[in-house]
Amino acid sequence: MKIITCLPRSSPLRGSEDDPVMKATQCLLCSCSGFGAEMGRLSVKGQTVNIFSFVGHLVSVTTTQLCRRRKSRVDNALGGADGNVEAKGMKGDQGARGPPGKHGPKGLVGPVGEKGLRGDAGPPGQKGEKGDVGPLGPDGPKGSTGPSGPAGLPGSMGPVGKPGPKGDPGPLGPQGEPGVRGVRGWKGDRGEKGKIGETPVLPKSAFTVGLTVLSKFPPSGVPIRFDRILYNEFNHYDVATGKFTCHIAGAYYFTYHVTVFSRNVQVSLVKNGVKMLHTKDGYMSSEDQASGGLVLQLKLGDEVWLQVTGGERFNGLFADEDDDTTFTGFLLFSSS
Repeated sequence: MKIITCLPRSSPLRGSEDDPVMKATQCLLCSCSGFGAEMGRLSVKGQTVNIFSFVGHLVSVTTTQLCRRRKSRVDNALGGADGNVEAKGMKGDQGARGPPGKHGPKGLVGPVGEKGLRGDAGPPGQKGEKGDVGPLGPDGPKGSTGPSGPAGLPGSMGPVGKPGPKGDPGPLGPQGEPGVRGVRGWKGDRGEKGKIGETPVLPKSAFTVGLTVLSKFPPSGVPIRFDRILYNEFNHYDVATGKFTCHIAGAYYFTYHVTVFSRNVQVSLVKNGVKMLHTKDGYMSSEDQASGGLVLQLKLGDEVWLQVTGGERFNGLFADEDDDTTFTGFLLFSSS
């Protein structure tokens, strides 16, 4: 005879109606109908009783409760008197493994384990999207002055600025041209008599020279060297060259007096190689006189001399104890 008992839902012997070990039966404890699996055998009053687990019940029955309920129900089922408890039978064969039961309730959280070893670095992740611009940060400290950059291109001319302050007087400019003579003003009052001033030192330059018996009939085309010195206090006439050299810029008067004898005369007054005055006289079998003179403006270093022109036929400049040929020059006024 089969006896069925209800076991908890977590029993490992729970199955379904498709399981080959499940058999249709009825629970003798609670009179429920369903499917159960055989758990083992139990000897009750000399009879072998199969024990099943009943599917779908949450009733947990202890061994003592099971035995009491089982004995009562068995007794009722058999209708006999209580049997003797026999000796424990031999252990039956291990039954087939039942299907796995449902998951039990979640257990308590265990203690935190020890920190594991640091794992290897994972591969770089994909580049994220560009974030929003953050708020403006505070001003940083002022940096040091950098090197000067290259000079830029000249800018366009700006507008005319306001007149600046009056500057200092500039240096005196060159003297201008004389203006138009103004209307003669009224005669002023007579001034006070001034003090006697120092006698001014006037610039001086003058000479007079002549020919001698040795220097008469001079050569043509070169300065005549007058070797008779009548006046040459400042040595502005050079006897060795026959030239006068200007030492004081100004206006000079030059003149010459010639005694003509034996030959014709043709002489020129020369300034720096340029003939300035010509005198010509023909010999007429007796002594004759010729002369010439002019005013020249000279600068420092200018040279003036007298020379024969036209060749040896025109050098009849004569001199002896009774006749003279002279050359004179002097400063009229200076340019300074």
